[in-house]
Amino acid sequence: MSDDAARVLRAFDVSRESEQKLRIFVDLLHEWQAKMNLVSKASMAEVWPRHVADSLQLLQLMPQSPQVIADLGSGAGFPGLIVALAGPHEVHLYESIGKKAGFLRAAISATGARAQVHQMRIEDVARPPKVDFVTARALAPLDRLLELALPFLNEGATGLFMKGQDVDEELTKATKSWRITYQKHPSLADSRSVILAVTEARHG
Repeated sequence: MSDDAARVLRAFDVSRESEQKLRIFVDLLHEWQAKMNLVSKASMAEVWPRHVADSLQLLQLMPQSPQVIADLGSGAGFPGLIVALAGPHEVHLYESIGKKAGFLRAAISATGARAQVHQMRIEDVARPPKVDFVTARALAPLDRLLELALPFLNEGATGLFMKGQDVDEELTKATKSWRITYQKHPSLADSRSVILAVTEARHG
């Protein structure tokens, strides 16, 4: 195992079973990345600290008891599939791009993750499942992201949105048309980033 992997797994106190699943996932990601662009090529060399650790930190903002989660724009599985692999949670992965959805299905099959893939545009979700949390990473600016997540937020979900150094600018723009109740949590993976925990959002 790489030094990066060992440091990340130790930092987040990952169980032996979850460690094995995460290692299978990362191996599969490398295999598929050679054939298609799932994440940026530059970031693959830092997949454990840059992608896995970034995703794992969401578990610290959730109860340890099983939760149901909707992950929007899941891409290569960050953060949603990582959360499913390392925690007791059930995750709905929303991804519209067929090749990425195919990777997610292959990863679920290989790891036994408690997750299911919904290959569709988020805007086309007619009846969202009842979930406890809705997550997203690098999906859209906050004002657009709130629109996409609103069906889940309106049913009582808490949004956990991973945002970079422009978060204050995004908040300023979003609050022109939204009334938001939120809390900012510093990212454990990147000092310039935050996790925005949104408990209420409505137009106004």
